[in-house]
Amino acid sequence: MIKADSLTKIYYSSNNSFTALKEISFSIKKGEFLAIVGRSGSGKSTLLNILGTLDKPTFGSVTVNNKRLDCLTKKQLDQYRNKEIGFVFQSFHLEPSYSVYKNVEIPLLIANIPAKERKEKILNALFKVDMLGKEKNYAAQLSGGEKQRVCIARALVNSPSIILADEPCGNLDSVNGKVVMELLKKLAQEGKTVVLVTHNMEDAKMADRIITLKDGQVISDKTL
Repeated sequence: MIKADSLTKIYYSSNNSFTALKEISFSIKKGEFLAIVGRSGSGKSTLLNILGTLDKPTFGSVTVNNKRLDCLTKKQLDQYRNKEIGFVFQSFHLEPSYSVYKNVEIPLLIANIPAKERKEKILNALFKVDMLGKEKNYAAQLSGGEKQRVCIARALVNSPSIILADEPCGNLDSVNGKVVMELLKKLAQEGKTVVLVTHNMEDAKMADRIITLKDGQVISDKTL
């Protein structure tokens, strides 16, 4: 379970400050598919980055499986992030000069997984996203939909318990977007906790629950 408790994020500059999140609290159950929606500037990506330990709250805390993340050292946070969280980004973040195989391999190299075990994990992840057989293709050769499926394979390869997806369909057409959303839905059905940030309500409706943000605050929390 993920528990966000009174999360507040304030960005400071030399002349003023901006509050991106204001005392946000909620819990996410294991295997739940949660969509976070809201207009640009509502705090969606800031919240996702805090849940993914890519950013820290100014106040408040995130607890995962009874472990408060702010009590972890930097090394422990890095290990936690690589083992327990898979990220899917709108802009893919693939290395274009690497093959599909090498792109998916990156989290395993960071985790020092042996080569034989890496191969099995990579091929299994590619199979799950229907990209098996394209492992030798370079990322630069792929279509947008294929790139996003490789991103999902990379997110899955370390068998994380949590998938965080930030506008994963933002650069895709409706057909490829539907494929990606169905993959995320299937992952939640398999027991992974999936948190989706999107401005597209049709995508959000595929989730189990929708939290709506406005001006850094939760204005709605609905189970579908």
